[in-house]
Amino acid sequence: MAKFEVAIHNADVRNCVKAGRKHYALSSDWADTHYIEIDARNDQEARSKISRRYPSSQGYVIEDVISSKFDD
Repeated sequence: MAKFEVAIHNADVRNCVKAGRKHYALSSDWADTHYIEIDARNDQEARSKISRRYPSSQGYVIEDVISSKFDD
């Protein structure tokens, strides 16, 4: 399996921060892009795995899926 880095943020949190409010459940740092490393066979599988863990129905937005430069 290859390693991928997935860039993700939470749009609901980003909107709260812009409005000067706090999200009811998530910390304000989710307004910023997070980079999560994941093992997958390809970028589609990486996107699918992250989507299950961070669903769009809860405000998560996948910005990019990047093949890691540090594959073993």
